[in-house]
Amino acid sequence: MRPASSRPEAKDAPGHAALAECLVASGDADYRLLQEGYWPNREQVLDAVDRLHRLLVAESLPDTRPTETPAARIARELADIDTALTPQVRLAFELPAHLGEAGAPDAAAAAAAARRVVDEVLSRLPSLRDSVFEDARAAWRNDPSCRHPIEALYAYPGLFAITRHRIAHILYQLEVPLLPRLVAEDAHRRTGIDINAGATIGREFFIDHGTGVVIGETAIVGDRVTLYQGVTLGAKSFQVDKSTGHLVKGKPRHPILEDDVTIYASATVLGRITVGRGSIIGGNVWLTHSVPPNSRVSQAAPQQGGFTDGAGI
Repeated sequence: MRPASSRPEAKDAPGHAALAECLVASGDADYRLLQEGYWPNREQVLDAVDRLHRLLVAESLPDTRPTETPAARIARELADIDTALTPQVRLAFELPAHLGEAGAPDAAAAAAAARRVVDEVLSRLPSLRDSVFEDARAAWRNDPSCRHPIEALYAYPGLFAITRHRIAHILYQLEVPLLPRLVAEDAHRRTGIDINAGATIGREFFIDHGTGVVIGETAIVGDRVTLYQGVTLGAKSFQVDKSTGHLVKGKPRHPILEDDVTIYASATVLGRITVGRGSIIGGNVWLTHSVPPNSRVSQAAPQQGGFTDGAGI
C-alpha cells in the first residue's frame, strides 16, 4: 500500500480556467500553429541524435545482452533510432504545408522524404565515424595537454560541437526543415560553441577551448583548420530586399578559410572574404578583407607608458 502523499492537493482557483484559456489562445497567425500539435517533439529528436552520436563510438554502447554480438547490439540500436527518428523527420517535412508555404510536400511526400532522409543519415554513419576520429587526432596533434585522441573524443567540448555539427549539416544538406537548427542550437547550449548547420567544414577541424566561437551559415572551412576560443566567422552586413523590407536569405556572407589556417583567440573575421591557405590570424584581430596564402596578421604592438607625479591619461 502506497503511503499517502504529504504534498497538499492542488485546488483550482476560479481564475485558473480563464488564465488557461488565455495561455492557449493565440491572436497571431504565425503562432496559432503551436496549438495544432504539428511540431516535431524536441526531446525525442535530441534523444535520437544523442544515440546517433553515441553510435559513432559504437564500442561504448551500453546494455549489450549476454549472448549478443557487438554487431547485433549495433543493429538493434540502429533499428531503435530509425523507429524514433523517422516520424519526427516526417513531422518536420509536413510543417511547411501547415505554414501555408507554396510547393510544400503533402503528407505522402513528407513520409517518403522522411524515409529517404533517415536512410541517408544512417548510411553516412561510417564516414561520420572516420571524421570524428580525424577531428580527435587533430585535437591531440594541436593541444600539448591532450595525452591521447581518446581523451579529446570523450571530453573535449569542441569535438562534441563539431560532431553535432556534422550530423546537423547532413540534415541541412537534405533540406530537412527545423531539425538542423534544433540540433545546432542544442550543441550551442551545451558547449557555448555556435556553429550554424549550414557551415561547410573540412577534415581534421579543431576548436581549442571553444567558448564563444561563432561560425555562420555560409562559412566554408577547409582541412586542418584550428580556431581558438572567442573566434567569430561572421557576416559584415545583411542585404535587405527593398520591395519587402525583409532580409535577403541564403546569400554567401561569411568567410572562406582555406586549408591549414589558424585563428587565435577572440579574432573576428567578417564578410565573404578569403583567408589564404596556411595563414595565421592573431588574437583580437578584426579582419574584413581577404589575405593571400601564408599571411601573418596581428595587431600593432601595444604602447607602454606610465603615470608620474599624479598624471592621468
